[in-house]
Formats: sequence, C-alpha cells, structure tokens
Amino acid sequence: MSWPVLVFDIESIPDVSGLRLLRDAPAESSDLQVYEAWCQERKEKGQSDFMPLHLQRVLVISCVFRSGEGLRVHSFVDRDGASEGRVVQNFFNSIDKHVPQLVSWNGGGFDLPVLHYRGLRHGVVADKYWDLGDDDREFKWNNYISRYHMRHLDLMDLLAMYQPKANAPLDAMAKLCGFPGKLGMDGSQVFQAYKDGKLEDIRRYCETDVMNTYLVYCRFQKMRGGLTEAEYEQEIVLVKNTLAELAGAEPHWREYLDAWR
Repeated sequence: MSWPVLVFDIESIPDVSGLRLLRDAPAESSDLQVYEAWCQERKEKGQSDFMPLHLQRVLVISCVFRSGEGLRVHSFVDRDGASEGRVVQNFFNSIDKHVPQLVSWNGGGFDLPVLHYRGLRHGVVADKYWDLGDDDREFKWNNYISRYHMRHLDLMDLLAMYQPKANAPLDAMAKLCGFPGKLGMDGSQVFQAYKDGKLEDIRRYCETDVMNTYLVYCRFQKMRGGLTEAEYEQEIVLVKNTLAELAGAEPHWREYLDAWR
C-alpha cells in the first residue's frame, strides 16, 4: 500500500436557500415553510423527500490522511453557515497539494457529485483533481474522475462489482470486519441535529464514519495483497495508538475505542 492516502466522507443538509431560489418562493415564506411545502409535495406524489444532490449543502468534510509521516484525522467544517465554498475549496486544495490515493464509501454515488455541484456553485478551483491527462499524461490512464480508474477508489462500488443491487452499507461491513461501525447518529439524523445546534456532534459522527472507511480500506488492502498480515496488524496498532492520543481532547475517540474492544 503506497502513501499518501486520503479517505473522506461528507455530511450535508438541505440547501433551503437554493430551493427557495429555484422555486421562486415568496419573500414572506420562511425557509422552514419553503422546505416543508416541498416535502409535502413530494409526499403527495409518492416520492422521497431526500433532497437532490445539487441541493445538498456541504456541512462537514472529514478526512483520514495517511502518509509516511503517520496518520491524521481532520475535518473541514462550515461553522458560521456561510463558509461552504471555503470548506469545499480547502478539501480540493488538499488533493491538489498531496495528489493522494482518494478513498471513499459511495463517494462516486454521493459525496463527489455533491462536491462537484457545490464547487461549481461557489467557483471552486481544483485543477489537479479534474486532470484527465491534459497536464499530466499519467492521469489519462488513472485519474480521479473515470469510474474504473483507481486514483479514486469507491470501495462500495468496487466491492459490489459496480452493481447497485450488490451494494452493502458501510456500518454493516465495518461491524462484520470487527470495527465499531457508526456511533452517535446516522445520516438521516444530521439535519435535525444541525437545527438543534449540534454541529460538533455531526463533525464527530463524520470523523468516526471516515475512520470506519479507512479501516475497511486497510482490510481490503490486506485482501488484495497491498498489505501483508504483519503490515496490516501494524496499521491497526497505529490507528489505535493515534486515536488513544486524540481521545484526551476528543471523547468520541474514547467511545470509538471502547466499542472496538
């Protein structure tokens, strides 16, 4: 397994201001009224009230970054409700700077399309990420965009052999592999948690989810021969030691380690 590796996950909420714009909602209607009217219309049509990807506002992007210098967990967070563009730009800046192996779980089906749409809206620049071989010939044959290339590895998509009916949930696979799985909440609870002012809880949840993805990725690397058994065990020890160091300031890592045991 070669470094650097950047594993990522996002948490998003409905972009009600965008919905208001597209529906040309009257000024006297509150955001809540606009959103609830849309949900009611969808319900009456027998449709899901899950907001389309271009109307998902990015709240948190959590990353596990593994390099030759060690393991790091970091989150880009829109803390003031007005910094989504900066959050998305900072994430793509990390890719442009390190040109890592990018890893996700359903990143091709959700996270990256959302980041594309939101990046387009905010004028984000990500030239290395979008390189298809124009600047670097290596990227013609292995880039972040093409589905069957490995520079971005969507683990869920690959393990299912690109068959949606064969997809498995991350929580289930993490637990089946002996890892903690989801803690605190799931994606369906994020919007309510945001309305309740629990942004840090959302950030912590996203971080534990991306750690699950990294651990499943390590297990996958062992399966494909990218890590020997000894190297895999060393990586697990590194993860546990890193989280133990973080647990003093971030109690969710103590909960995560306790669940792992």
